[in-house]
Amino acid sequence: MIKQNIEDALNQQVAREMHASNLYLAMSAYFSSISLRGCANWMRLQAKEEMDHALKLFDYILDRGGKAKVSIVDAPPSEWESPLAAFEAALHHEKLVTGWINELVDLAVAEKDHATSNMLQWFISEQVEEEATVSEIVDRLKLIG
Repeated sequence: MIKQNIEDALNQQVAREMHASNLYLAMSAYFSSISLRGCANWMRLQAKEEMDHALKLFDYILDRGGKAKVSIVDAPPSEWESPLAAFEAALHHEKLVTGWINELVDLAVAEKDHATSNMLQWFISEQVEEEATVSEIVDRLKLIG
């Protein structure tokens, strides 16, 4: 059985992952509107990946006997100043997510919830990859000006 504070924190992260999915889908639409179809496709794939992350947490809550919740998420922006600004916003968001995942791990460790701590290790590895990938894209966009 999952502790209530862990369940609540994981449900909050589900909502954050769903927001990230919406953010990347909005970025996909932005890139399509300026004829950057490759970037649009990449962001669409990221949107799906973020939804998959939300579902991974959602299913984990259910597997542990908790109540998974679907929350209202705020609409993301729909325009950015430039492609670079959009990718910088994505990098900033990934850094926020990394912080939230780290907080979840800290909570799981404090609560001696080893199962949750173990499950979250996947997310820690995922965030390293996500930040590195988006950071590389930002660096390349800066190079081309």
